Amino acid sequence: MKIFEIVFSATGRTQKVVDIISSVFTEEKYKIDLSKYNPENKIYNLSKNDFCIVAVPVYGGRVPTPAANRLRNINGNGAKALLIAVYGNRAIDDCLLELKNILIEQGFQCSAAISAVAEHSMMPQFAHNRPDDKDVEILKKFAMQIKEKLENNTLSESIEVPGKEPYVKASSMPLKIKVNKNCIKCGKCARRCPVGAIPLDNPHTTDSKKCITCMRCIDECPQNARSLPPAVMSAVSIAMKSKFEGRKENVLYL
Repeated sequence: MKIFEIVFSATGRTQKVVDIISSVFTEEKYKIDLSKYNPENKIYNLSKNDFCIVAVPVYGGRVPTPAANRLRNINGNGAKALLIAVYGNRAIDDCLLELKNILIEQGFQCSAAISAVAEHSMMPQFAHNRPDDKDVEILKKFAMQIKEKLENNTLSESIEVPGKEPYVKASSMPLKIKVNKNCIKCGKCARRCPVGAIPLDNPHTTDSKKCITCMRCIDECPQNARSLPPAVMSAVSIAMKSKFEGRKENVLYL
């Protein structure tokens, strides 16, 4: 059995959840990075003997569009999958259902699922430092249950997840990345942008029509030259506070 990590993780938060789950499996692991800009649209073919950890962050209640598009380049061919939707302490809305439907279309068996909480990428005061020790304990225990079922060949071929159709209309904050004078035009942000929104020959700019505000360029910039407008982020944080308050727990589906 091969273990595949199929992950969209612009800032590493979703990958952190995957790393916790993946750590209980001793088999060799292979990674398909959905957050890597892939204009060639490389096609992957898996097999029914593979087990896949498929994880995406929740963007406005949905699967991020580039992740959804790239998942359609992967043929499951009967591979079993654990679905993970990672959110920043608000809600997953229809993300897990959308993810499940995409994977079924691609020939996967959707055998287990998690809605997992991680620190919000834009407003890190929400779900700060999560996944924490309690999360790690819960996620590892769940991963062990999945591992045992895989070994005993008793893992479900299909599970129910929350959500409804038509899906919630994808929402996004109309925020534009600002670049300050610290930019040295090193191009790291351009090379790492998941959607090719930053031209390599002019990394001081950002194509706002392509940008999905994933925060990767801000996290990766070695000069702290990129940011979201502080006044706007402060206003958004205050307006959204009631929806993010309190500790939300991971929900497990098996």
